[in-house]
Formats: sequence, C-alpha cells, structure tokens
Amino acid sequence: MKWPGLQTPLGALLLACALVALAALPSCVQAAPDVGTQDYRLQARALAPGVWVVEGANDDFSVANGCNIINTGFIATGAGVVVINTGPSRLYGQQLRALIARTTPEPVVQVLQLNLHPDYFLGDQAFADVPRRATATTRAGVAREAAAYETNLYRLCGDWMKGTETLAPDTDLVVPPEGLRWRIGSRELELREWRGHTDSDLVLFDRASGVAFVGGLVFADRIPTTPHARIPDWLASLDALQTQGLRTVVPSHGPVHEGTRGLAQTRRYLQWLDGHFRRAAQQGWEMNDLLRAPVPDEFRAWAAFRTEYVRNVAHLYPRYEREALAAASRR
Repeated sequence: MKWPGLQTPLGALLLACALVALAALPSCVQAAPDVGTQDYRLQARALAPGVWVVEGANDDFSVANGCNIINTGFIATGAGVVVINTGPSRLYGQQLRALIARTTPEPVVQVLQLNLHPDYFLGDQAFADVPRRATATTRAGVAREAAAYETNLYRLCGDWMKGTETLAPDTDLVVPPEGLRWRIGSRELELREWRGHTDSDLVLFDRASGVAFVGGLVFADRIPTTPHARIPDWLASLDALQTQGLRTVVPSHGPVHEGTRGLAQTRRYLQWLDGHFRRAAQQGWEMNDLLRAPVPDEFRAWAAFRTEYVRNVAHLYPRYEREALAAASRR
C-alpha cells in the first residue's frame, strides 16, 4: 500500500500527512469529473489535424478528480488510431475509447505506454483487443509494481477504481539510440527513449504536426513526481530533448504549451532540488529539517506542491544522506 520509496514507517507517515492537503491550483481545460455519475467528462482537444489531447487535472490524485491527472492523447493515421496512454482506471479507459469513437471514424489499432506509472496503463482493460506497446524495461516495471499501484489508487480514489485490474502492455517496443521511425498509415511517428524520470521514458514526436508527447520527462506548472527518479540521468535527458526543436509539447502532467517552457521549469526544479538536498545532507540535516526549510516561491506556486514535494523528500533524500555518509567515511 505504499509508493516505491515509501517503504518505511517514516515514509508512510510522510505520505499520510501529505495527502491531507492538496495543492490548490486550477485544473487544466477539461471540466471537472462528476463524482455522482462517475463521468470523467473527457474532452478531446485538437492540437493539429488528426492529433488530439485529453487533458487531466493539474493536481494530485483525489476522489474529486477521479485520479485523472494525466494528459492522454490519440492520433488518427489513416490506417487507425494510435492511443498514447490509457489513464488511471478501467472506467477512464472505457470513456476514453468512447470519446475516440465519437471524434474519429478510424478504429483504434495501437496503444503506446510511455512509462511504467499507473495512470499510463490502468485503462488498458478497454483496449484488450489491440496491441499495447511499451519498452521491455517498462513492461518489467509494470509487472513488478502493478499490484501496489492498484492498491494505492483504490485507496486514494475509491469507487472510480471499481473493476480496475492490470492488463499489462503486451508488446515489446525496441527503440534504438538514434530513435525509431514508426510509419502507420499516412503518419510517420518518431519515438525516442531516454531515462531519468523512470528507467525508460518514451517520447513520441509527430514531426508533421510538430506535436510531441513527452511523457514524464517534462512537467509544466507542477512539481515533478520522483518515485523512480535519477536526477543526473533526467537532466541529461532534458539536454537531449532540448535539441529536438520542440513546438507543441504535451507533458503527462500540466498544461500543453509551446516550446521549452515546461522543459526549462523541470530543469530549474531538478537542479535546485539536487543542490538543496546535497547541501542539506552534507550539513547533517534530517528529513524534518529539510521539510521545514524554505522553498523558492516559484516552486511553491506549482500544482501538487504540498503533496509531491513531501514525496520528493521521502523518495530522494535518503540517497543524498547515504552519499554524504560515504564521503565522510572516506575522509
């Protein structure tokens, strides 16, 4: 019943404390879900001809938003629809598929999962009849952690999760270092695999439209999630992504935006976090000291600060403490 990295009594306490206060920033474009009827009120917004995004709340998981905090998407190719991520629940997946059918006459032919986090794949039950693609690393991560994800989201989001059981991605996607050109119908999509947010972070480019689904590598106006994060790798991946001529950027969390605004925000936050945690560990601070320390106003204003920053501390700070202790022992 714990997120990876919160497998200690202190970690569980931090998570429990964090969940009592949600960040109070507004949601993205989508209308608020109807809790009474369990209608996610999903809306497809066209970003370019044949390319749509379905925006979730820029928030943390809650009953009020149905655990829908992810931006999913779909692309019509002339030979069928490619779906990018399937949301946090069986119900979301069903409503997403119905939305796709209302939006385009093309059938769904492929599902792509960009990383191993739960709202990327827990809607897969609605797409059992089509290939669900992910890298081998992501597929292994889903197999390892899906049961814990299910437990956590049932706990956080209640009835929205009824009937949700993991249907894992079933088809390996091999992306070479130089990227993979993926032709479907009239579309030539490009996939790149980086790492840092997780051990396998896929980015999907539709070069013709200039739309990039960047997954968890970029967060916009939101504190990044870090249960699997490796900050040096993440920063290196952002450097590589910076070279890709980003135009319309769809982060998994936070508003769709133009150019590198979200990338720059994510880089600033990770660099600050890395330096702040490193100095704190070298000075012998405990977690409680770190949680009481000031945080720049820019970051405090982002969505999910009051929950996600606590998780950042719980996920990452023990690593900095170990590194500081090891360095001290060598002196």
